[in-house]
Amino acid sequence: MSLIVRPAREADVPEMSRLLIASITELCAADHGGRPEQLAAWTANKDEAGVRAMIDNAALCLLVAELDGRLAAVGAVVPANGEVALNYVDPGRRFRGVSKALLAALESELQGHGVIEAQLTSTMTARAFYHAAGWTDDDDRVACQGGSGYRMTKCL
Repeated sequence: MSLIVRPAREADVPEMSRLLIASITELCAADHGGRPEQLAAWTANKDEAGVRAMIDNAALCLLVAELDGRLAAVGAVVPANGEVALNYVDPGRRFRGVSKALLAALESELQGHGVIEAQLTSTMTARAFYHAAGWTDDDDRVACQGGSGYRMTKCL
């Protein structure tokens, strides 16, 4: 098994879009509840144009994880505010250490920008994953992706 994390590039856009939409649709069902309007709002900026805009956004640092040469996860940080903005895994590539490796790389990216305490908003689905990675709940649920999420922090 070969796992690498690297910066996202323009050629990745179609596969990143597919992966983001599949991950949200399939893995975050407990969060969107299968409600079409919530799913549409959450994935609205995950089409190819939206992903291209993310890559072009200088405020974001986008990373991808490849497992055996295929895109397996997409993540992003906003160094200016110490935020992990994205961390999505391909539904068919779960439980292989991909999200864990990507999260470690995202945290390292923030550290490289001088961030001491990172923040993120977790879905209900990913909350236990972040707890296992040392993240702690910051407060109660907050509005997120047309639903609600959990603010979390971690000292890096």
